[in-house]
Amino acid sequence: MHRILAADVGGTHSRMGFFELDGDAAAPRLLGVARLSTPAAGSFPELLANLFSTPQPFAARDCDLAVLAVAGPVEGHICTPPNIKWKVDLRDIAAVGLSRGALINDFAAQAYACRSEAVRDARVLQQGQDGHHVAGGAIAVIGAGTGLGHCALVPDGHGGNIAVPSEAGHAPFPFVNDEEFAFGAFVRSTLGLDYCVGDVIVTGGGLARLHAYLTGEALSPAEVTARLAQSPRTVEWFARFYGRAARMYALAVMALGGVYLAGGVAARNPILVEHPAFLAEFRRSGTHGAMLAGLPVLLNANQDSGMFGAALHGAGLLRRGI
Repeated sequence: MHRILAADVGGTHSRMGFFELDGDAAAPRLLGVARLSTPAAGSFPELLANLFSTPQPFAARDCDLAVLAVAGPVEGHICTPPNIKWKVDLRDIAAVGLSRGALINDFAAQAYACRSEAVRDARVLQQGQDGHHVAGGAIAVIGAGTGLGHCALVPDGHGGNIAVPSEAGHAPFPFVNDEEFAFGAFVRSTLGLDYCVGDVIVTGGGLARLHAYLTGEALSPAEVTARLAQSPRTVEWFARFYGRAARMYALAVMALGGVYLAGGVAARNPILVEHPAFLAEFRRSGTHGAMLAGLPVLLNANQDSGMFGAALHGAGLLRRGI
């Protein structure tokens, strides 16, 4: 019996899952979940101290492996997230009594989750068509939240999968007509940017900026989402931008295994990807439109899926003795 702490540390929320892994079980079993505010902690050690300040399914000293999925690029044992005010250093887990850990990108965890029960209830936005997708093909995972996360899940040639993280949310975001270029100029002026990236367009903050541009209403992302039913232009534009981002990533990784949408923006507001503009833009390609129209596209609205993916990755490490 092994115990795994699987943490999904995002810019807004940190979800901490306590799992048990039986020797012959296919996947770890969830014992309990703790949800914490990431900005409320002044440091990564403080976040862990907050977690274990209340009773949990097992104590830190009884944990065999802590898998930390963090919203940012992982470099060895350190991650410096762009949307969190502190860095994550894997060596800091010892401060609360955790003895062994692994650090991965948060969207690597979302990718591993595609092979777990977390996506059992994923909503099908586009049905795949035989001849255009491959059961063992690469999967593209993209998700708008505080940032715009990306990861590909590719076969390892031995029956397993490898998550390939990406920082594509920080790549330039393309606009395609005068109206969109005017919006891009508005965003660049507002934020003082040389160019727009996906992280400022297809995110919660991007939704608020888009609504401000189209309506003149300066609202928080939460206030905008509460008004989406009365804001058809905001919905249509954002759906188009999200579809474009998904198309670009699906083509970049040749996602013949399909595309999963993750992240809190669409999970809480499915109208943003169920609007016809999303799939219309996703399929828009002069060369690969038929392939894109044949790929499965699913909305994973399970906001705990990152910790399930982290736990599954941790189970693989324990089984291999890594």
